[in-house]
Amino acid sequence: METDAIILSGPRALSLDKLPLCTPGPSDVVIQVRHSGISTGTEKLFWSGDMPPFPGMGYPLVPGYEASGEVVDAGALSNFNVGDTVFVPGANCYEGAHGLFGGAARTLVSDASRCVRLDGAHGARGALLALAATARHAMAGPRAELPDLIVGHGVLGRLLARLTVAAGGKPPTVWEKNIGRCAGATGYKVVHPEADDRRNYTSIYDASGDAGLIPDLIGRLAKGGEIVLAGFYPAPISFAFPPAFMKEARFRVAAEWTSGDLLATRALIESGALSMDGLITHRRAANDAPAAYQQAFDDPACLKMILDWEGSA
Repeated sequence: METDAIILSGPRALSLDKLPLCTPGPSDVVIQVRHSGISTGTEKLFWSGDMPPFPGMGYPLVPGYEASGEVVDAGALSNFNVGDTVFVPGANCYEGAHGLFGGAARTLVSDASRCVRLDGAHGARGALLALAATARHAMAGPRAELPDLIVGHGVLGRLLARLTVAAGGKPPTVWEKNIGRCAGATGYKVVHPEADDRRNYTSIYDASGDAGLIPDLIGRLAKGGEIVLAGFYPAPISFAFPPAFMKEARFRVAAEWTSGDLLATRALIESGALSMDGLITHRRAANDAPAAYQQAFDDPACLKMILDWEGSA
C-alpha cells in the first residue's frame, strides 16, 4: 500500500507526496483520514527548524498528531469494525520517512490500541480530541488545581478555560495581547495583561509557550502559588530567583495526554459538558498543504487549520 502524505524534508521544505505504508498486522487498523489538524506548537518548531533534539526526530518526517477518519480495514485482534469513525494521534507506518507524529496522510496504519472511537457527527472537530486531552491532562496532573489565570486565548487556552467552567470552577481570567483573539469567550473574561493589576493568582496556566513571560507570571502569584507550563518551550527557561523565593513559587510541567485523557475528554464532549465549537477557523484541501501550513503558522487570525483529505487520491 501507499498513501499521499505531508512530508517535511527539512525546515520549511514541505510537500504532498506518496509514501509506501507498512503491512498491517492482526492488531492494526487501516484508516482513511478525513481531517487532520495543524499544530502551531510542536509542528511549527519542526517546520521552522527550531525544535530542540527530540527522541525519534529526523527528516524527512510526516507531521501531524490530530487525525480522524474511517476504518477501512480492521485486523482480527483490533476490536474495531470497518466503517467505525476514529481519532488517531498519528502513526509510525511509513517506509522512507520518520513517523514521529505521522498523522498528516490520506491513509494510516495504526495499532488499534492507539485509536479512539468517535461519533461521526463530530466531523472535523473530531481531529481536535488530542488538543482537548492535552488541556485535560494539564488540569488532571498530580496535585493540580483549577486555573484562575490562563495565559493565551488560542485553542489550548480556550479549552483550558472551558474545562475549568465545566468542572464547576470559578471562571478564570484569560490574558490575550492580540485583540483579534479576544472574542469567543463564554463564561469567562479575556483581558490584555496590562489591563490586569491582580497579583494574587494561586494557579497560573501558561498556554502561550512564551518563556519570556515567566518572570512577570511569578510577580502575579500569590504566596505559594503555582505556574503550570502547558505549552512547549524550545528555548531554555530562566528567571530571577529572589522573586520566586519571596513568593515560594511552585512550577509544574504538563506533558502530553495519555490514553486515559483521550477517553475522559471524549466523555466530556459526548455529554455536552465540553464544547468544541468555534475552535476551527480555517480549512483547506490537503492538496493546498504548503499554503495551509504557511497560513496556520503566520496568520494570527488562524486559531486552528484543518486539512480536508476527502477527494485526495
